[in-house]
Amino acid sequence: MFKSTIVITGATGYIGSQLVLALLSKISGEVGCRVVVRKSSDCSFLKGLPVEIAYADLHDSLGLMEAFKGVDTVFHCAGLISYTRNFRNALYDTNVLGTRNVVNACLFNNVRKLVVTSSIAAIGATDDGTPASESTSFQEWQRRNGYMESKHLAELEGLRGVAEGLEVVIVNPGVVIGVDQNNPVSASSSNEVLRLIHQGKLPLFPSGSTGFVDVRDVIDAHIAAWENGRSGERYVVVGHNLLFRELFARIGSIAGSRIRHSFMVPHAMGLLAGFGGELWSMLMNSPSFVSLESIRIASRRLSYNNTRSVQELRLSYRELSETLKTIIT
Repeated sequence: MFKSTIVITGATGYIGSQLVLALLSKISGEVGCRVVVRKSSDCSFLKGLPVEIAYADLHDSLGLMEAFKGVDTVFHCAGLISYTRNFRNALYDTNVLGTRNVVNACLFNNVRKLVVTSSIAAIGATDDGTPASESTSFQEWQRRNGYMESKHLAELEGLRGVAEGLEVVIVNPGVVIGVDQNNPVSASSSNEVLRLIHQGKLPLFPSGSTGFVDVRDVIDAHIAAWENGRSGERYVVVGHNLLFRELFARIGSIAGSRIRHSFMVPHAMGLLAGFGGELWSMLMNSPSFVSLESIRIASRRLSYNNTRSVQELRLSYRELSETLKTIIT
């Protein structure tokens, strides 16, 4: 009989699946593992793993309450990523109301701890381009971005749980990249974009910068947040702040690169691509990697301070070259 049980939402996704494997390796035979998935999800990855499957949607508050019975810790990894305008309502429903339902289910079942997968999208931005930290104020321009606002409001739901007696720790990863060959569903749109760059099929780079992090470092952060994270705190999880120009150069230095020339995307061309992405998203009813908002954000000089995660969670970040090789080779 297990001493306690943990639950993972979003267990078939990029981060959630990696977390499942890491936790099973760490706690095998000691703690029970339950995963919450939608009935429409492809659960083939979970076959043969020592996990209990509970079918529930983030919008199904009663289903979540049932799934969280007898649980000590919940890792809330499920969520929606989109920067296209037609998904703004869906972002609110999934990221904000879904997190609200998770918090309520935790409180109802007297769950001890909730670890929330958030994003640097919820971290504030500085006016002068200096690295933002967990305490940097959320800006007005960020509120006009559907994804950023949804992650910001989702964190407030988590903090509301703290006020009601739940231990909540928030993990804020940067752009998550990298592939774990031991994970058959270790895939993301960001990795696909980096492969296209290496193949010379994407020669245009934005003018801005952002923070990147290896998916394995993100998992280490989740487990450390579970074990040592302070309730009510958030942790920026970013291994490398890079200009997109620098990212292209690093990818171009990897053996087999077909990058011949790369250019900063002109403003007008970026807007045109953004409109195209918005139209494609509307026609296909699917999030687009390219949109007006993603183009605007990619033109900003954004960087992030990971001091708290290093000092309090004892994280040690992998070299960027190591991460890029997992994607391209």
